[in-house]
Amino acid sequence: MIIRLRFSKNGKIRFIGHRDVARVFERAMRAANLPVAYSEGFSPRPKLAFGLALAVGYESDNEYLDVVLSEPVELADVCARLSATLPAGLDLIDVGHLDRRGTSLMEAVTSCEWVIDVEHEDPNALRASVDALLAADRVIITRERKGKPVEDNIRPDLLSLKVLMNTENATNRIVAELGTEGRSLRPAEMLTALSTALTVTRVRRTHQWISHGEDRIEPHEAAVSRAAYTGACA
Repeated sequence: MIIRLRFSKNGKIRFIGHRDVARVFERAMRAANLPVAYSEGFSPRPKLAFGLALAVGYESDNEYLDVVLSEPVELADVCARLSATLPAGLDLIDVGHLDRRGTSLMEAVTSCEWVIDVEHEDPNALRASVDALLAADRVIITRERKGKPVEDNIRPDLLSLKVLMNTENATNRIVAELGTEGRSLRPAEMLTALSTALTVTRVRRTHQWISHGEDRIEPHEAAVSRAAYTGACA
């Protein structure tokens, strides 16, 4: 049985890295007494497959984890048992049953939406920088590849970009959809390309998208059996 977990990562736990999150889930599943399947060989590992890694310090409303179980378990039971063992800040949203193992989450996701709160002395100048970036045919940044600096054109991965007012604290809010095919475009790289002085106060991933014909859907909609989908864990 393969299940897909959707969870959020918010608050102080944003300061632990991707590998630490994986270890937290491994411990939580053992504490919840879930029948997680293990690989064979000299050093068996639990069969867990995470989606795109989230950078340290970033928050997320929608993260995903596929888990292979050695025997069937009621999805509502998974929700109840696992929610009770996860630490504050990692909140299980829902659990679904996958019909079969298909494309990995890391390969399937084609873009992510980000909400970035920033402080800027001149909101109009920030909007002008965003407009200039979107109007450009090429946006070149320097990345490191195999220990050497290389120049990449990131314009094809700037799928959408806009500036809003964050009414919660009167700061500026950048909403960006960034491509993940090939080498994922990171929010920090996009902000560097803006070429304007910014103070970033919060970065949050709000959506992960998968191409579905001419439309797009999120991972919990793409591979989860509708008959087995449970909705919210709460």
